[in-house]
Amino acid sequence: MGFLAGKRAFIVGVATDRSIAWGIAQAMHREGAELAFSYVNDKMKERVEPLAHSLGSRLTMPLDVTIDAHSDAAFELLRREWGQLDILVHAVAYAPREALTGPFLQATSREGFRVAHDVSSYSLIALAQRAHPLMAGRRAALLTLTYLGAVRSIPGYNVMGLAKASLEANVRFLAADLGPQGVRVNAISAGPIKTLAAAGIPGFRKMLSHVAEIAPLRRNVTLEDVGNAAAFLCSDLAAGITGEILYVDGGFSTVGMSFPLEAEG
Repeated sequence: MGFLAGKRAFIVGVATDRSIAWGIAQAMHREGAELAFSYVNDKMKERVEPLAHSLGSRLTMPLDVTIDAHSDAAFELLRREWGQLDILVHAVAYAPREALTGPFLQATSREGFRVAHDVSSYSLIALAQRAHPLMAGRRAALLTLTYLGAVRSIPGYNVMGLAKASLEANVRFLAADLGPQGVRVNAISAGPIKTLAAAGIPGFRKMLSHVAEIAPLRRNVTLEDVGNAAAFLCSDLAAGITGEILYVDGGFSTVGMSFPLEAEG
Protein backbone atom coordinates (compact mmCIF):
# COMPACT_ATOMS: atom_id res chain seq x y z
CA MET A 1 0.00 0.00 0.00
CA GLY A 2 1.42 3.39 -1.03
CA PHE A 3 1.80 6.32 1.33
CA LEU A 4 -0.96 8.27 -0.48
CA ALA A 5 -3.55 5.47 -0.27
CA GLY A 6 -6.98 6.90 0.45
CA LYS A 7 -5.99 10.41 -0.71
CA ARG A 8 -7.76 12.28 -3.48
CA ALA A 9 -5.69 14.72 -5.54
CA PHE A 10 -6.70 17.33 -8.10
CA ILE A 11 -3.90 18.01 -10.60
CA VAL A 12 -4.10 21.39 -12.37
CA GLY A 13 -1.58 22.03 -15.11
CA VAL A 14 -0.89 18.85 -17.07
CA ALA A 15 -0.28 19.77 -20.71
CA THR A 16 1.69 16.80 -22.09
CA ASP A 17 3.47 13.69 -20.87
CA ARG A 18 6.54 15.89 -20.41
CA SER A 19 4.82 18.26 -17.97
CA ILE A 20 6.17 18.41 -14.45
CA ALA A 21 2.56 18.03 -13.33
CA TRP A 22 2.46 14.70 -15.18
CA GLY A 23 5.53 13.48 -13.31
CA ILE A 24 3.76 14.44 -10.08
CA ALA A 25 0.57 12.67 -11.14
CA GLN A 26 2.47 9.47 -11.94
CA ALA A 27 4.20 9.44 -8.56
CA MET A 28 0.97 10.11 -6.71
CA HIS A 29 -0.82 7.36 -8.62
CA ARG A 30 1.99 4.94 -7.82
CA GLU A 31 1.57 5.76 -4.13
CA GLY A 32 -2.15 5.05 -4.20
CA ALA A 33 -3.83 8.43 -4.68
CA GLU A 34 -7.05 8.80 -6.66
CA LEU A 35 -6.62 11.54 -9.26
CA ALA A 36 -8.66 14.17 -11.07
CA PHE A 37 -7.28 16.38 -13.84
CA SER A 38 -8.10 19.67 -15.48
CA TYR A 39 -7.43 20.93 -19.02
CA VAL A 40 -7.39 24.53 -20.14
CA ASN A 41 -9.25 24.15 -23.48
CA ASP A 42 -10.54 21.60 -25.99
CA LYS A 43 -7.12 21.23 -27.63
CA MET A 44 -5.58 20.29 -24.30
CA LYS A 45 -8.52 18.03 -23.51
CA GLU A 46 -7.42 15.76 -26.37
CA ARG A 47 -4.00 15.46 -24.73
CA VAL A 48 -4.99 15.29 -21.07
CA GLU A 49 -7.87 12.82 -21.13
CA PRO A 50 -5.84 9.88 -22.52
CA LEU A 51 -3.14 10.57 -19.93
CA ALA A 52 -5.73 10.67 -17.16
CA HIS A 53 -7.28 7.42 -18.35
CA SER A 54 -3.87 5.75 -18.35
CA LEU A 55 -3.75 6.32 -14.59
CA GLY A 56 -7.28 5.08 -14.05
CA SER A 57 -8.84 8.53 -13.75
CA ARG A 58 -12.19 9.30 -15.37
CA LEU A 59 -12.61 12.65 -13.63
CA THR A 60 -11.41 15.41 -15.97
CA MET A 61 -12.76 18.92 -16.42
CA PRO A 62 -12.17 22.24 -18.21
CA LEU A 63 -10.43 24.89 -16.12
CA ASP A 64 -9.03 28.20 -17.31
CA VAL A 65 -7.70 29.73 -14.08
CA THR A 66 -8.32 33.27 -15.38
CA ILE A 67 -12.09 32.61 -15.44
CA ASP A 68 -13.73 32.41 -12.01
CA ALA A 69 -16.75 30.57 -13.38
CA HIS A 70 -14.47 27.76 -14.57
CA SER A 71 -12.95 27.43 -11.10
CA ASP A 72 -16.40 27.43 -9.50
CA ALA A 73 -17.63 24.71 -11.85
CA ALA A 74 -14.52 22.56 -11.39
CA PHE A 75 -14.76 22.49 -7.62
CA GLU A 76 -18.50 21.99 -7.70
CA LEU A 77 -17.86 18.89 -9.83
CA LEU A 78 -15.26 17.69 -7.30
CA ARG A 79 -17.76 18.28 -4.49
CA ARG A 80 -20.44 16.24 -6.27
CA GLU A 81 -18.12 13.40 -7.28
CA TRP A 82 -15.84 13.18 -4.24
CA GLY A 83 -17.32 15.34 -1.51
CA GLN A 84 -13.84 16.02 -0.18
CA LEU A 85 -10.31 16.77 -1.35
CA ASP A 86 -6.91 15.95 0.14
CA ILE A 87 -4.41 17.38 -2.35
CA LEU A 88 -4.37 20.28 -4.80
CA VAL A 89 -1.44 20.52 -7.22
CA HIS A 90 -1.10 23.95 -8.85
CA ALA A 91 1.24 23.68 -11.83
CA VAL A 92 0.16 26.75 -13.74
CA ALA A 93 2.33 29.58 -15.06
CA TYR A 94 2.24 31.85 -18.09
CA ALA A 95 3.64 35.10 -19.44
CA PRO A 96 3.20 36.49 -22.95
CA ARG A 97 6.03 35.44 -25.24
CA GLU A 98 7.06 39.04 -25.87
CA ALA A 99 7.60 39.48 -22.12
CA LEU A 100 10.24 36.74 -22.26
CA THR A 101 12.02 38.16 -25.28
CA GLY A 102 14.79 40.72 -24.97
CA PRO A 103 16.13 42.70 -22.00
CA PHE A 104 13.93 42.79 -18.88
CA LEU A 105 13.40 46.56 -18.90
CA GLN A 106 12.28 46.76 -22.53
CA ALA A 107 10.28 43.52 -22.51
CA THR A 108 8.15 44.20 -19.43
CA SER A 109 4.86 45.93 -20.16
CA ARG A 110 2.01 46.66 -17.77
CA GLU A 111 -0.16 44.06 -19.49
CA GLY A 112 2.57 41.42 -19.52
CA PHE A 113 3.16 42.03 -15.81
CA ARG A 114 -0.57 41.72 -15.08
CA VAL A 115 -1.02 38.51 -17.06
CA ALA A 116 2.06 36.83 -15.56
CA HIS A 117 0.96 37.57 -12.00
CA ASP A 118 -2.69 36.73 -12.59
CA VAL A 119 -2.03 33.32 -14.14
CA SER A 120 1.10 32.34 -12.23
CA SER A 121 0.38 33.64 -8.71
CA TYR A 122 -3.18 34.84 -8.12
CA SER A 123 -4.57 31.60 -9.53
CA LEU A 124 -3.17 29.70 -6.52
CA ILE A 125 -5.27 31.88 -4.22
CA ALA A 126 -8.35 31.45 -6.39
CA LEU A 127 -8.02 27.66 -6.38
CA ALA A 128 -7.22 27.54 -2.66
CA GLN A 129 -10.36 29.53 -1.87
CA ARG A 130 -12.46 26.90 -3.59
CA ALA A 131 -10.49 23.87 -2.40
CA HIS A 132 -10.52 24.88 1.26
CA PRO A 133 -14.15 23.88 2.00
CA LEU A 134 -13.50 20.42 0.55
CA MET A 135 -10.44 20.01 2.78
CA ALA A 136 -12.22 20.73 6.05
CA GLY A 137 -11.28 18.27 8.78
CA ARG A 138 -8.69 16.53 6.61
CA ARG A 139 -4.89 16.48 6.69
CA ALA A 140 -4.77 18.20 3.34
CA ALA A 141 -2.00 19.77 1.29
CA LEU A 142 -1.56 22.32 -1.47
CA LEU A 143 1.51 22.25 -3.69
CA THR A 144 2.72 24.67 -6.33
CA LEU A 145 5.77 24.92 -8.60
CA THR A 146 8.27 27.75 -8.55
CA TYR A 147 11.77 28.33 -9.93
CA LEU A 148 15.13 29.80 -8.94
CA GLY A 149 14.24 32.89 -10.99
CA ALA A 150 12.11 33.97 -8.04
CA VAL A 151 15.22 34.79 -6.02
CA ARG A 152 17.99 35.09 -8.64
CA SER A 153 18.10 36.93 -11.95
CA ILE A 154 18.01 34.40 -14.79
CA PRO A 155 18.64 35.49 -18.41
CA GLY A 156 15.40 35.62 -20.37
CA TYR A 157 13.16 34.72 -17.42
CA ASN A 158 12.17 38.37 -17.03
CA VAL A 159 8.73 39.05 -15.57
CA MET A 160 8.21 35.37 -14.74
CA GLY A 161 10.83 35.83 -12.04
CA LEU A 162 8.68 38.52 -10.45
CA ALA A 163 5.57 36.36 -10.74
CA LYS A 164 7.35 33.40 -9.12
CA ALA A 165 8.56 35.66 -6.29
CA SER A 166 4.92 36.60 -5.75
CA LEU A 167 3.97 32.93 -5.82
CA GLU A 168 6.54 32.06 -3.15
CA ALA A 169 5.20 34.82 -0.89
CA ASN A 170 1.74 33.44 -1.65
CA VAL A 171 2.84 30.04 -0.29
CA ARG A 172 3.94 31.58 3.01
CA PHE A 173 0.78 33.62 3.51
CA LEU A 174 -1.50 30.71 2.61
CA ALA A 175 0.45 28.40 4.91
CA ALA A 176 -0.05 30.81 7.81
CA ASP A 177 -3.73 31.23 6.98
CA LEU A 178 -4.62 27.57 6.47
CA GLY A 179 -2.28 25.97 8.99
CA PRO A 180 -4.68 26.27 11.95
CA GLN A 181 -7.15 24.14 9.95
CA GLY A 182 -4.48 21.49 9.35
CA VAL A 183 -3.94 22.35 5.69
CA ARG A 184 -0.32 22.58 4.55
CA VAL A 185 1.01 24.68 1.65
CA ASN A 186 4.41 24.16 0.04
CA ALA A 187 6.24 24.69 -3.24
CA ILE A 188 8.88 22.83 -5.19
CA SER A 189 11.56 24.83 -6.97
CA ALA A 190 12.67 22.43 -9.66
CA GLY A 191 15.76 22.67 -11.81
CA PRO A 192 15.22 23.16 -15.55
CA ILE A 193 13.37 20.31 -17.27
CA LYS A 194 12.40 20.01 -20.94
CA THR A 195 8.70 20.86 -20.86
CA LEU A 196 6.25 22.64 -23.16
CA ALA A 197 6.41 25.74 -20.97
CA ALA A 198 10.21 25.77 -20.89
CA ALA A 199 10.31 25.90 -24.69
CA GLY A 200 9.28 29.56 -24.46
CA ILE A 201 12.35 30.57 -22.43
CA PRO A 202 15.20 31.89 -24.61
CA GLY A 203 18.48 30.04 -24.19
CA PHE A 204 16.87 27.11 -22.42
CA ARG A 205 19.24 24.53 -23.94
CA LYS A 206 22.19 26.53 -22.66
CA MET A 207 20.53 26.60 -19.26
CA LEU A 208 20.22 22.80 -19.20
CA SER A 209 23.86 22.39 -20.17
CA HIS A 210 25.08 24.89 -17.59
CA VAL A 211 23.11 23.35 -14.73
CA ALA A 212 24.30 19.83 -15.58
CA GLU A 213 27.88 21.07 -15.56
CA ILE A 214 27.67 23.08 -12.32
CA ALA A 215 25.14 21.31 -10.08
CA PRO A 216 26.72 19.10 -7.38
CA LEU A 217 24.98 16.03 -8.83
CA ARG A 218 26.31 16.92 -12.29
CA ARG A 219 23.03 16.26 -14.02
CA ASN A 220 19.65 17.78 -14.70
CA VAL A 221 16.74 16.63 -12.60
CA THR A 222 13.92 14.52 -14.06
CA LEU A 223 10.16 14.43 -13.90
CA GLU A 224 10.55 11.43 -11.58
CA ASP A 225 12.79 13.41 -9.21
CA VAL A 226 10.21 16.16 -8.89
CA GLY A 227 7.25 13.76 -8.81
CA ASN A 228 8.70 11.78 -5.92
CA ALA A 229 9.41 14.93 -3.91
CA ALA A 230 5.88 16.20 -4.59
CA ALA A 231 4.27 12.94 -3.51
CA PHE A 232 6.23 13.09 -0.26
CA LEU A 233 5.33 16.73 0.44
CA CYS A 234 1.63 16.05 -0.06
CA SER A 235 1.65 12.93 2.12
CA ASP A 236 1.28 12.55 5.87
CA LEU A 237 5.00 11.74 5.95
CA ALA A 238 5.52 15.51 5.59
CA ALA A 239 2.92 16.41 8.22
CA GLY A 240 5.28 18.89 9.92
CA ILE A 241 6.28 20.77 6.77
CA THR A 242 4.46 23.88 5.55
CA GLY A 243 5.29 27.27 4.08
CA GLU A 244 8.48 25.83 2.54
CA ILE A 245 10.18 26.05 -0.83
CA LEU A 246 11.87 22.70 -1.50
CA TYR A 247 14.64 22.85 -4.08
CA VAL A 248 14.80 19.80 -6.34
CA ASP A 249 17.60 20.94 -8.59
CA GLY A 250 20.56 18.64 -8.04
CA GLY A 251 21.93 21.19 -5.59
CA PHE A 252 22.43 23.92 -8.21
CA SER A 253 20.88 26.62 -6.00
CA THR A 254 23.49 25.96 -3.29
CA VAL A 255 26.53 26.65 -5.46
CA GLY A 256 28.17 30.09 -5.42
CA MET A 257 30.70 29.31 -8.12
CA SER A 258 32.26 26.24 -9.63
CA PHE A 259 35.52 25.71 -11.49
CA PRO A 260 38.19 22.98 -11.60
CA LEU A 261 41.01 23.53 -9.15
CA GLU A 262 44.50 23.25 -10.52
CA ALA A 263 46.99 21.20 -8.54
CA GLU A 264 49.51 23.42 -6.85
CA GLY A 265 53.10 22.75 -7.89
